Formats: sequence, C-alpha cells, structure tokens
Amino acid sequence: MSYRLEELCWKELAEKQKTSDVVLIPVGSVEQHGYHLPLGTDSFVAKALAEEAAEKAGVIVTPPLWFGWCPHHMALPGSVSVRAEVLIEYLYDVIESLHTHGFRKFVIINGHRIVNIPWMQIAAQRAQSKLLCKAVIFDPAYMSKDLIPGLDIGPVGHSDEIETSHLMHLHPDLVHLEKAVDNPVKETPLYSVDPQYPNDTLCYVPATKEHTAELGRISGGTTGSPSKSSAEIGRVYHEHLLGNLLRVIESLKAV
Repeated sequence: MSYRLEELCWKELAEKQKTSDVVLIPVGSVEQHGYHLPLGTDSFVAKALAEEAAEKAGVIVTPPLWFGWCPHHMALPGSVSVRAEVLIEYLYDVIESLHTHGFRKFVIINGHRIVNIPWMQIAAQRAQSKLLCKAVIFDPAYMSKDLIPGLDIGPVGHSDEIETSHLMHLHPDLVHLEKAVDNPVKETPLYSVDPQYPNDTLCYVPATKEHTAELGRISGGTTGSPSKSSAEIGRVYHEHLLGNLLRVIESLKAV
C-alpha cells in the first residue's frame, strides 16, 4: 500500500491512520536558482526527504506545498511568491483537514531555508493551540549543523555548494553544473543566514528585488561556489538528513 496521500483511496487512508497518526508535509518554493539548478529545487528537496522518510517509517506523506514566500527572487523569471499570510492559512488548513481525519502529529519539512520558517512557525503554533496536536518543523540547514563542519563547502548562500550537491544526488538530470557561476558568499558582520554562524542568524531580512536583479547580472542569481559541488557530498548530506528525520518521526510515534 502506498504511503503517498494522493495515491490512496479514503478507506486505505483510514486503515493507515489506525497504525500511525503521523503525517509528513513537505513545503518548498518555486524560484530562481541560478543558471544551473531548476526553479523547483527547494520543493524537490523537501519532497524527496519526506517521501523517503515516509516509506521507511511507515507514515503518510502529503503532496508538497510547491510554492513559498520569496518576494526577493521576483526579479528573475519563473519565481512565484505567495504572501506569507496566505501560506499560513494554507498550511493550517492542510493540518486541520488531516486532524479531522484522526492524524495528531505533523512534521513540516522545509526545503526553502530560513525564508519559509517564520510563517511555518505561526501556522504550526496555531495548529497546536487550536487543535491540541503536535506540529514540528524539520529544516535541513539546522538539522545538518553537526555534519557541515566536516564537509569541504562554504557558508550558506543560494544555489550554492550544498544545494547543488544535494540535487546532484537526488536529480542529476536536472543539474547543469557546466552553467554554474561561482559568486562566493561575502561576509556580513553580525548577520548571516547560515546556522553555523556563531553570532546572529535569526534577524535575517530578505533582500530586495533590485539586489536579486544585480545578483542575476553577476552570477545568474547564485551566491556560493557551486563548482565545488559533487553528488557524493549530496549523498552524505541527504543520508544524514534522512537519519535525523527518521529520529524525529520515531520520537513522535513514541509520544
């Protein structure tokens, strides 16, 4: 029997719910990722992690919420930004619907880094308060903090070494590394989106469209050094994240 919500009939889902009340909800974004990665990179990452974990753990996974909040990327074609207030309501409604059918524990798997997290936190908190359920967020950048120092990659950027490596492992046919343009991340004292940064991280404010337009001119929209990417780094990264995600699921099952 499938673990994908959209592939089950309602009776099959009801049977699944008797064995586990955990649901995985992948959330990504459709936005520019330089010359070498597809627009759906963030959603592909969230979807892959969620589906593989669901199969291994025997829990349900929903279809991905493909779109995210990315107003700063709207300078380049193909980027789709949905207002944060709409996304809060959307995610909450998904959780509430599944809660109606007996599911009580939700793992929201983020593929869009720190920009998605604030509105996801609001939706998750609302769900916990109103529905008395459990909702946790799984973010790859934060859930790999113990791994990244051992990898030969630079700080978090955009369509950077780790994103590119991860997609080289997941969807090598969608990566065109020969088109990548390196644009090393510039140090910004006291501000960074990288969880490894020892000072401030959470006070990040997305850039303007004008900044992204200039970034597009310089590197096609990339910050980081994707030329250092490899499928092997992506494999190690993915397996580490998958292991941590399975630990999260098992901890929820035990509650």
